[in-house]
Amino acid sequence: MSKEFKPYIVGIAGGSASGKTSFIKDLKARFKTTELSIISQDNYYLPKEKQELDENGIINFDLPQSIDREKFASDMKCLIGGDPIACKEYTFNVNPQSAINIITNPSPIIIMEGLFVFHYQEIRDLLNLRVYIDVRDSIKLERRINRDIKERGYPEKEVKYQWENHVVPSYKKYLRPYRDDAHVIITNNHHYSKGLEVLTDHLKSKI
Repeated sequence: MSKEFKPYIVGIAGGSASGKTSFIKDLKARFKTTELSIISQDNYYLPKEKQELDENGIINFDLPQSIDREKFASDMKCLIGGDPIACKEYTFNVNPQSAINIITNPSPIIIMEGLFVFHYQEIRDLLNLRVYIDVRDSIKLERRINRDIKERGYPEKEVKYQWENHVVPSYKKYLRPYRDDAHVIITNNHHYSKGLEVLTDHLKSKI
């Protein structure tokens, strides 16, 4: 890709279990692999030994400092500049030994997704479009319990503890304040199909 080409940068944020992963998967399927690239904040978690502990000695993965913010921003800038990037897949406690190296190539549309893409000022400043996925708290909790128990092997007691002590406080402080400043708000209490169509049409016009 030409170094002079300037890609269109989209940030997609939403609370835990708001449906970001599913939404982005469906969005990606509507484009050619050369048209759209995705960087996920989840793949930039710091090692467990560098994570902060709460007052009960439990790791809090829901803080902005749980992410390797410097590498996250650096990789974004590399991709915008036309260079491919590589990072290790984060497996959420599921077969970490099977984690793969993810190579992401530059493209006309770059999606940055994660809890803190609006909170990190150096990343927020590079976004052309901010998309917020909005879901009622009760629905997010139900989805998170189902996901973390079935897919990630966490006990229900642990999931609820994290929700009450880490997820909700972090959401209120580092994510919810940016909702009303987003360019697009997509409601996903039931399904995001309408929002997906709108965003797809908009991004197609930028290629």
